[in-house]
Amino acid sequence: MILDTSAVSALFDGEEGINLLLKNSGTHQLPVIVSGEYRYGLKRSRKEIPLSRLLDKLEMESRVLDVDLDTASHYAEIRERLRELGKPIPENDIWIAALAIQHGLAVASRDTHFDHVKGLKRVSW
Repeated sequence: MILDTSAVSALFDGEEGINLLLKNSGTHQLPVIVSGEYRYGLKRSRKEIPLSRLLDKLEMESRVLDVDLDTASHYAEIRERLRELGKPIPENDIWIAALAIQHGLAVASRDTHFDHVKGLKRVSW
């Protein structure tokens, strides 16, 4: 299962629902995009140092998914379908969706706009 940024935030906030969801999911899949989004958000946080350490640990315990040319092809297809539907979603979430489809994985997210991506399964908590 791929973690999106809202899942990482919930995990670090100690939300029981996300912990239950991930308990039996095996190794976490963490898109490099999510790591970048989260680190950017930490730049304005009073908890930057402890949360950065948690993110470092999560990155070490996860399979970090990088963007490659196959991802780029999925990205283009997803973005075009969303444009045709008139359902734009945040740019980084298109990349996360592309990685999920590329690797045949669900996305752990509270963001319902992922539901507009054909072939993508979103799991919430």
